[in-house]
Amino acid sequence: MQLVGIARKCGSVDVISAIDGNLRAQIPDICQASGNPEDDAIIGVHLLQKHRSELSSGSCALLTTTTKGQVSMESIEFGGRTLADYIRDPSPTVWSICESGNILCSKVDEKENYALFGGKGVEVNVWDLHKCVKIWTAKSPPKNNLGIFTPTWFTSATFLSKDDHRKFVAGTNSHQVRLYDISAQRRPVMSIDFRETPIRAVSEDIDGHTIYIGNGSGDLASIDTRTGKILGCFLGKCSGSIRSIARHPEYHVIASCGLDSYLRIWDIHSRQLLSAVFLKQHLNAVVFDSHFRTEVADPASAPQITNTEEIDDDIETTRVKRKKVSKNEHGSKKAKAKKSSRRLKGEED
Repeated sequence: MQLVGIARKCGSVDVISAIDGNLRAQIPDICQASGNPEDDAIIGVHLLQKHRSELSSGSCALLTTTTKGQVSMESIEFGGRTLADYIRDPSPTVWSICESGNILCSKVDEKENYALFGGKGVEVNVWDLHKCVKIWTAKSPPKNNLGIFTPTWFTSATFLSKDDHRKFVAGTNSHQVRLYDISAQRRPVMSIDFRETPIRAVSEDIDGHTIYIGNGSGDLASIDTRTGKILGCFLGKCSGSIRSIARHPEYHVIASCGLDSYLRIWDIHSRQLLSAVFLKQHLNAVVFDSHFRTEVADPASAPQITNTEEIDDDIETTRVKRKKVSKNEHGSKKAKAKKSSRRLKGEED
């Protein structure tokens, strides 16, 4: 079952089918505790596959996070193909991940055992999804040489590797990308400055050490976290803030979207723009369907060549015919030109 979760501004979550686009479930009261959905908007939606396998085949586990730090995890069972056939968990697991500040980013690791959260006034922290317990919290960097303390303001975060939840990167509002290692220390292992506008999107590569970042002014670049050097910027600047970046699981391309209403596809080697599609509205997130497959024609059904000599003879005859036709056309053009010149001479006389 291939499903996609979509969070709405009104505080509801829609679960649709990635195959036919039909609405399978609609949960309208995710932000009912705050009263006004705009004051406690949904900033993260995750459909957990590993948790889904523990349930029945027609079920899924939904994890949502709000701005004020309310996290909810519940199971949804699908009885049929209509919207009225789904059944919600009557007792979802709900807990709070912060007492103050606003959560702005959330990410679940590949094995779906841990979740990462951060925001304005909230240091990045890692939670165990099975026990609903916080296992690690970052520590603010020290003051700089001028004695100025950088306020805590995380805008995006992602795990660096699919096999290791201990390393992750986070983008800040102070145009900085920070690399954390839970097993090493609480403060950032490495900090990289990029341009002069806030980092709005961070995505990891499948190699485990390359990341892609996008900022508020539409700049897109790739960074090697082993050396801390910027590998290069992607050619062609976006005209709006980049809000989401996704790496294709197989092909060497990434997708980006943002407030300029364009979905762009980039080549990660040449950093050239491959395609751009205008989608008529502000875009906040982009994902790749890893289960999508195109239909490939069976090579056995293709017509086979049995006699190459006959085909060569046909090609030679067509070439001779084309030459004869071209000669005839050239001769007719010369004859017409002579006739027209004779008429002109006769009129002059």
